[in-house]
Amino acid sequence: MDLWRSLRRLFTPSLCDCLLVSQFLWLFAGIYGWQALLADGDTGWHIRTGDFILASKIIPRRDLFSFSLSHAPWYAWEWLADVIFALLHKTWGLAGVVVGSATLIVGTSIVLFRHMLWKNVNSLVALILTLLTVSACSIHYLARPHLFSLLLFAVCQWILDYDREQTSRVLWVLVPLTVLWVNLHGGFVVLLAAIGLLMTGSLVETWVNAGVLNRHALFRYIGLAAACSAASLLNPYGFQLHLHIAGYLSSDWIREAVDEFQAPRFRSENLFHYELLLIATLVTVGTQLTRRRITPAVSILFWAHFSLISTRHVPIFVITAVPVVGAELSRILGAWSAHRPGSFPALLYALGKDLTGVFGRISLWGPAALLAVVLLYPASRWPRDFPETKFPTAMVTRHKQELASSRVFTSDQWGDYLIYKNWPSQKIFIDGRSDFYGPQVGRLYLQIINGQGNWEQVLNGYAVDKVLCPREWPLAALLMLSPGWRLLDKDRLSCLFVRSGRRKGEPAKALQPHVR
Repeated sequence: MDLWRSLRRLFTPSLCDCLLVSQFLWLFAGIYGWQALLADGDTGWHIRTGDFILASKIIPRRDLFSFSLSHAPWYAWEWLADVIFALLHKTWGLAGVVVGSATLIVGTSIVLFRHMLWKNVNSLVALILTLLTVSACSIHYLARPHLFSLLLFAVCQWILDYDREQTSRVLWVLVPLTVLWVNLHGGFVVLLAAIGLLMTGSLVETWVNAGVLNRHALFRYIGLAAACSAASLLNPYGFQLHLHIAGYLSSDWIREAVDEFQAPRFRSENLFHYELLLIATLVTVGTQLTRRRITPAVSILFWAHFSLISTRHVPIFVITAVPVVGAELSRILGAWSAHRPGSFPALLYALGKDLTGVFGRISLWGPAALLAVVLLYPASRWPRDFPETKFPTAMVTRHKQELASSRVFTSDQWGDYLIYKNWPSQKIFIDGRSDFYGPQVGRLYLQIINGQGNWEQVLNGYAVDKVLCPREWPLAALLMLSPGWRLLDKDRLSCLFVRSGRRKGEPAKALQPHVR
């Protein structure tokens, strides 16, 4: 009888299946479109790094793509995610990459939704908060390895929350998950931070509420932190990766030059939804503190602080805060309903309670419907290239061979695209690996694009023989006037310049950069 009941539940559709499919359609097949996932050129070098690993069976330790820091030491710290992207690309091109990325994104929101239902959050409250979360995090919905971190962090937060409510061996699943995570993306450090925050909050909460230290809980979380920290050393670079990430996160240059490390600019709908969640969270923290629930308050305030100084941390903050906010809102709504049973909020609360059962499971119909969407989606609408509104797709197609055999200066994003289109023959000045180039090459890059200082001597020193740049760059106007350069081609997005100042067959003297 129990087996029959389980099979019936497995084959009976649920509202959670509808949520799964509707998010998939709304985010990618509908409003945003698959091309939105390819708005960041970093996807290109991730795919080609994965191709290199699959072909050579070697995880790279030195640069593969540039002539500005050729063969300099490089940490391919997302190597496993790169391999997954490369396999998806080999199987189904860019369509495979975006479908895989979309699955990670929707999976993260479903895990968060189910986490809230487990905390007895009213299903309608959980649904609203999930939709706000999806919107707030959409600024980071790009086909890049950080999507693995978002999914794994949502899973790990649920495991930590579960263990706080009921001590379980499930907690130690975090150790093998750390091994997986450290090879997928550098975001594994947020798990170590979350464990540290849990340990700190639990100690303070124990002291405030009872005045007696819970030694068992203390040693348990210390052991978990030690085990996960040790597990994070199981990567191709060992503890050197941790030192590299620490330098990357503390770099003033990175904070100044990379947009996602800068403070949020509240000028868009998604950041407005983040602002709503932030306000609700701060109110929730107040109620948590009055009830002496220190642990969630400490974690929420920590990530709220970092989300306000870096948009990169907005999803981490939201994933941490939303289950606590949902539980608090449900408690308030339940108390209101008890005192005003005939009111509209009370009716919504009752409806949410009634729907919890059909929201609280996923059947085989959800994954089957996703597969049907993918198979039946018009072939003509799958992406075959990066968005032509952001990348010089037509220009690169017209001059593919010329660019591949040249030392090209272009933007970091377009450098990523050239790597995708022309590697291994293509070498570029800079791409999106800001942790690799650092201020050494980064400041030269900014100097050149703005036409400042000895920009032309820098191009000469690196033997650059073609420049592919956006039409609005100051560099484009300067090259138009320079006798050493000739406009080869232009379109509505880009200009392609070629050297004209050297005699035929006379190479430029290449600058020998300092290799770190």
